[in-house]
Amino acid sequence: MLTIFLIVLLILVIFTLKYVFSSPESNPFAKDCREPLKKKVYDEKTKNKVLKQGFVASKVPDNLDAVIIGSGIGGLGLGVLLAKVGKKVLVLEQHDRAGGCCHTFTEKGFEFDVGIHYIGDLLGDSPFRCMLDQMTNGQLQWEPLEKAFDHVVLGCLENRRSYPIFSGSARYLEELKKRFPGEEKAIDEYLRLVKKTEFGSWLFVVLKLCPLPLAKFLIHTGLVKHLSFFFKMAPRSLRDVVNELTENKDLRAVFTYIFGTYGNKPKDASFAMHSLLITHYLNGAWYPKAGSSEIAYHMIPIIEKAGGAVLVRAPVNRILFNNAKEACGVSVLKGQEEVHIKAPMVISDAGIFNTYENLLPKELQAMPGQSASVNDLNNLLCFLKIFTPLQLFQLLKRYNHKTAT
Repeated sequence: MLTIFLIVLLILVIFTLKYVFSSPESNPFAKDCREPLKKKVYDEKTKNKVLKQGFVASKVPDNLDAVIIGSGIGGLGLGVLLAKVGKKVLVLEQHDRAGGCCHTFTEKGFEFDVGIHYIGDLLGDSPFRCMLDQMTNGQLQWEPLEKAFDHVVLGCLENRRSYPIFSGSARYLEELKKRFPGEEKAIDEYLRLVKKTEFGSWLFVVLKLCPLPLAKFLIHTGLVKHLSFFFKMAPRSLRDVVNELTENKDLRAVFTYIFGTYGNKPKDASFAMHSLLITHYLNGAWYPKAGSSEIAYHMIPIIEKAGGAVLVRAPVNRILFNNAKEACGVSVLKGQEEVHIKAPMVISDAGIFNTYENLLPKELQAMPGQSASVNDLNNLLCFLKIFTPLQLFQLLKRYNHKTAT
């Protein structure tokens, strides 16, 4: 077993090094794209010219490389990455503005967000900060929240308890121990498990890059659990892990409070996924200056610069397929008429259930194995935020150097 373990580990190292030092032509992070900060735009009409470009057939670029359904951060993010390697992309949004959870609206002169409330892991030159800078050409500015960026409030009015969540590992531990005397061991062990689990997520990224047979071999043989603590903790629920650490119900609530961000109750949430989110906010939280609409506002021009477009009020009613059952475009409903848009690549950011049930032809939904695969999924709000150290390795060296000089 040890021999197999070492052989697999060697293969992963070789594959990783090959990826890191491969040709940069197809790497959207191959160069530092940060530009000098432009003057901040606050005028709503000016911003709407970028965020609310209505769909008409004449605005569809010719010779598209890809069509993306949905302009949430996933759709826009992928559009930016493709644009940075020279691809012409069309992003279609059924709403009247682009941005998904980055939408904002104004009421009586005040701007309100509908989704994003804060972002973590932006301290210094973190990989995540570097990635966001590259995907907005360095135009996003961030304001740190207070050190106690969250408060867990428990109990009814006459017996209300408030537990602040502080940024920084040392302060996080110190403040929790003040409020839960006698639970020091449980608090230390919780954070240790969280950090160890998150550290092991590197293998999750590598598996996505590996050839499929190798990835399946690692999973089915159980080697992933020996290579990474992340996979060992992935099947364990957040509730079970926390309940083993302490009997204190308030402390259990504090350990698990952030489950609302990813939508699964502690009994259904993977401790591994929960660990990624806790470490994401361990160094604090930040909010984009001038509001969350700034994120989409600075991503869309990058797509346009490569010849693409982001068009709203463009409801896609179906994905088009050729005789070989390959996606070849989309159909947009414009009034009572359909506008067909052809592209060799179609990506849906409209959600797996919406895509499967509403955008695919019935005959493709009925293909062997398709319905079973979808039925295995829970219709819950889930996400995975992955650091991409392999893809950002070369860029970070230049990024840190420029920051230092």
